Amino acid sequence: MGELRWHPLLGQWVVVASHRQERTYKPPAEFCPLCPTRDPAHPTEIPDEDWDIAVFENRFPSFVETPPPPQVAGTALSPVAPAQGICEVVVYSPDHDRTLAEQSVEHIRKLVEVWAHRYEELGRRPFVRYVMIFENRGEAVGVTLHHPHGQIYAFPFVPPIPQQELAHAREHHERTGRCLLCDVLAEERAAAAASAPGGDRRPGRIVVENDDFVVFVPFFARFPYETMLLPRRHVGSLLELGDAERWHLAEALKGILARYDALFGLRMPYMMVMHQAPMDRPVGGYPECHFHIEFLPIQRAPSKLKYLAGSESGAGTFITDATPEEMARQLRRAGERLGGVGGVAR
Repeated sequence: MGELRWHPLLGQWVVVASHRQERTYKPPAEFCPLCPTRDPAHPTEIPDEDWDIAVFENRFPSFVETPPPPQVAGTALSPVAPAQGICEVVVYSPDHDRTLAEQSVEHIRKLVEVWAHRYEELGRRPFVRYVMIFENRGEAVGVTLHHPHGQIYAFPFVPPIPQQELAHAREHHERTGRCLLCDVLAEERAAAAASAPGGDRRPGRIVVENDDFVVFVPFFARFPYETMLLPRRHVGSLLELGDAERWHLAEALKGILARYDALFGLRMPYMMVMHQAPMDRPVGGYPECHFHIEFLPIQRAPSKLKYLAGSESGAGTFITDATPEEMARQLRRAGERLGGVGGVAR
């Protein structure tokens, strides 16, 4: 089935899941495995005909709850381990052609509830250390099923990027007594409030905001039109959000996703990744963790993609083709054409 192999140079696990080579690849719409079952004689992955949002275990998972032992023996330099975990698919709606950006705020609010429930439920498993909710959107990022959907991976370890983020957040918290992302947000809001000589407003990098959430292009953006969605209040996960905050999260999601599609007049290919507190709950918890969602698009122009080449993939150093300030300006202008849907564009 699969196994974990340790990368001694990077100090991280690599998942070997050779069975995924056989997963369903770009089926025609009439044979979509994520559509509702219309004919019981030809069931899809979802046996029901009438539903709002569906969640089920991935048929071709990278992790399984009861994995077989590794097929190879590890060494002292590169140990191996079973690929224990859970992989789920979240189908946003029965509509094969309606993306998350095109859903109503009310429907996205239901999805927020589903995400929170799965984060809590999967996190209760004793072998789960990190629950990652994400969406890969568009063939350009490798999507093989066109029906709009996301995924949830329950990892048996904290993945490298969240681990690195938490380490820097912890160092900042220990040194200053403050949350790193709260300070980042304060800088973004200060930049938005600043005025240039003569009174001209200098809007900074904020794209969408409402009473509880702010979406901005980070000062340090790596991807074209990358944005970060942050709650104004310091919370570690979806579970800490109140009812009004969950509604405002749905509005902010609608706002940034609609702007992405309006930017070039196409369905923007992106990766959406939620960063929440790990599930191992050490003594003292994770006070440095600030829940956030990262959007990593790869469309840099109407007919041009951003490819991760030697500098990014080989050295880990990102090179961007436009300034974050210009990216934010273009996303705000896209919002103006939409009439400010999902939040106020600054």
